[in-house]
Amino acid sequence: MEILRLVLLTLHVLGFAALIGGLLAQVRDEEKRITAPVRDGVGTAFVAGLLLVGVLEAGDADVDHAKIAVKFGIGLVLLVLVMANTRKPRIPDGLFLGLLGLSVLNVVVAIFWSPAHAF
Repeated sequence: MEILRLVLLTLHVLGFAALIGGLLAQVRDEEKRITAPVRDGVGTAFVAGLLLVGVLEAGDADVDHAKIAVKFGIGLVLLVLVMANTRKPRIPDGLFLGLLGLSVLNVVVAIFWSPAHAF
């Protein structure tokens, strides 16, 4: 079960790396859009996160349901915004900044809301 948890955690982190990296790659571009790394990254991070919670619930680990609810909410908003704008040739700068901000916020929640003994 521990190996599965580590694989899912790795996929979750790589999903966020693709999402944030795909957004940061466009910072200097005039026209922002939803690229494949952004789309695939948000999907990977969301699904891997759900599966990770399932594995944690099935095991003996304590799960902070408030933290999971916050991360789920942010992740769901990200997923919906990305998927709703995937086929558009460009997205507004405000949406772009919102996606970047929510992505970073989700990572910040994961890191700062962790118990000290997790590391």
